[in-house]
Amino acid sequence: MKILSFLILAYALNLNSYAQETNKAELAKEAQNPLANMITIPFQNNTTYRIGDNNSIQNIVNFQPVIPLSFEKLRVYTRFVIPFVSEPDLAGGDNKSGIGDMNMTVFFSPHKESDITWGFGPVLQFPTATDSKLGSQEFGIGPAFVITATDEKWVYGLLVNNIWTLDDLRTEKKMLLQPFVNYYLPRAWYLVSSPIWQANWHASEGNQWLMPLGAGLGKVFIIGKMPINVNVHAYYNVQMQDPNWGRWQSRFQLQFMFPKK
Repeated sequence: MKILSFLILAYALNLNSYAQETNKAELAKEAQNPLANMITIPFQNNTTYRIGDNNSIQNIVNFQPVIPLSFEKLRVYTRFVIPFVSEPDLAGGDNKSGIGDMNMTVFFSPHKESDITWGFGPVLQFPTATDSKLGSQEFGIGPAFVITATDEKWVYGLLVNNIWTLDDLRTEKKMLLQPFVNYYLPRAWYLVSSPIWQANWHASEGNQWLMPLGAGLGKVFIIGKMPINVNVHAYYNVQMQDPNWGRWQSRFQLQFMFPKK
């Protein structure tokens, strides 16, 4: 009887462990999908190294919560990006630290179950920068679009926006492109590449694009009842807007997830 009880307990624990691993694997997929139907609160730290003659460092921590709302035929995703910036002075002066310009994007997406999802809407820029070196300190507006595709092992897609300042709507100012691809491994591990490409349309030809290439590794943990997504990346800038800019970037992201019950 004791042996039977032990076997039943071991089987129950094994089922519970399997369910947790399956749940974490599904959460790993959802974590990389910008159109996942759950609230997420990511903190993303981006560091660029060896900038200028003094080998300075730029550091940006993005607080970027995503809040979805579901309606009968539509989902609305509101995505904020609030940057906390430490910007080096290439002339050798002191770093400037503070808040950069905040962005808010609203994606409208059809409410349907599909392996391919997309969203379209406005992106708004708010002049929250505490110093002119940390942001444009101007209101801006433009279009934003995101598309994702998923299958058993992959999630991939593209997020893009273009912002014009309200001081001169006829002149393009800046574009952001973020392609992303994720490959899922056992036990909620995954490989990821999601470089942030930026274009400054006011810059001279040949100095408009900042284009890093690279990849990273991530995993979803469940601590208590809280799913937490953690990933680290390394990127190399193959195209730069400033020849004095650093070639190497690193990224560390901590993302709190609130799946719907």
